[in-house]
Amino acid sequence: MDSLRIAFIHPDLGIGGAERLVVDAAVGLQNLGHAIDIYTSHHDRSHCFEETRDGTLNVIVAGDWLPRHIAGKGHIVFAILRNLLVCLGLLLTKRGQYDVLFVDQLSVGVPLLRLTGAKVLFYCHFPDKLLTQRKSFLKKLYRLPIDYIEELTTNMSDEVVVNSEFTASIFAQSFKTIRRKPQVVYPGIQLETYDAEVNLNDPSVAPLVNGRKMLLSINRFERKKNVELAVETFARLKPLIPETFPQLLLVVAGGYDIRVQENVEHLKELQRRATSLGLVHDTFDPEGPFTVSPAVQVLFLPSFTSAQRTYLLSHSVALLYTPSHEHFGIVPVEAMYARLPVIATNTGGPTETVLDGVTGFLRNPQPDEFAGAVQQLLSGKVDVRVMGAKGRERVKDMFSDKAFISNLDVLLKRLAAESRPNLDLLVNIIIYVTPLLAVFLGIYWLSGPY
Repeated sequence: MDSLRIAFIHPDLGIGGAERLVVDAAVGLQNLGHAIDIYTSHHDRSHCFEETRDGTLNVIVAGDWLPRHIAGKGHIVFAILRNLLVCLGLLLTKRGQYDVLFVDQLSVGVPLLRLTGAKVLFYCHFPDKLLTQRKSFLKKLYRLPIDYIEELTTNMSDEVVVNSEFTASIFAQSFKTIRRKPQVVYPGIQLETYDAEVNLNDPSVAPLVNGRKMLLSINRFERKKNVELAVETFARLKPLIPETFPQLLLVVAGGYDIRVQENVEHLKELQRRATSLGLVHDTFDPEGPFTVSPAVQVLFLPSFTSAQRTYLLSHSVALLYTPSHEHFGIVPVEAMYARLPVIATNTGGPTETVLDGVTGFLRNPQPDEFAGAVQQLLSGKVDVRVMGAKGRERVKDMFSDKAFISNLDVLLKRLAAESRPNLDLLVNIIIYVTPLLAVFLGIYWLSGPY
């Protein structure tokens, strides 16, 4: 079977690491001759990767009329409902039309997708049950059935794939009933994208051309990304390198969606933190003429463009990658390919991508430790060009899109050729439906006779 019909099912096709992986996988497989469609419950053409809006990929949207939450509550419930609507629509209208379905982030629709006749691969970026806090008893109770369904439906996939050995270990700890070990397929990046020439007259890029030494942070504006560590690290540099500090600029870039309350709130929190540390800051405005004043020390760049990303990666002196226990982390890979030394926390995915002292530094998530690593780079104690060259070679060898797509292609072809026992499907669906039916019957009983 040389050419496959493949559909990707992804909840929200915005801008982020998971979305970058899905888009790169879709484009790469399409270039190999496979027929590709992407199904999603939301696709904002003003807040997405170019390949999803310029005709490169076929994107089908369903269920966007459902709310994302009610009064800021129930995000996961509505995410599940929106995802189920996408999967149900695919089952009713596209049954038998695909060989393999590539599902990520939400596994709840896997039982429905199995009924299409296609094989289902679930790509686990990280267990969803670990991405939420449970500070109250009610929150714990609220998450119980959701966590149960996540584990059950993940196991109903024909193949489970994870993005790193770190995620594989967390997967095993989190899903006790799943006996099989997921396969590790490292994400990759499109190398040629980062080699492209950037038009310095581009209105989105021109304000960034300032002649200063830039320290770069790229993350979504979410609290779990610990971007505050980058701001605090920058402030620590002032007494460490007083003569060099006036020449520095910290650029805090990342995914930002005005519809997401946390994005809006966290950007304001970071701005307030910069002010409290005595740092002059500004926020890039894409709507009108914008210049970076020489007095600005921290520039916030929400929803940055591909051109801005490429320019910043190729003209900064270091990447400050602040999340702890990150599942994989594609940004350090992007930075290393751009010959940019990476300073990351010594946890999670970066411990598999960044070689400490060779392609960057792995440090405890403390401002003083991060600042010390930056000082080493700026002081000349480390040959930055050698470190950058080694980082680029490492990405070429291990984390290129060619390696990623080749591994995925082999996996999908094998999966499509395998048979599936029907009895296993029936048993799993019964197990899946029973608790849901019990919940609905319980609600009916508690609400009394009609």
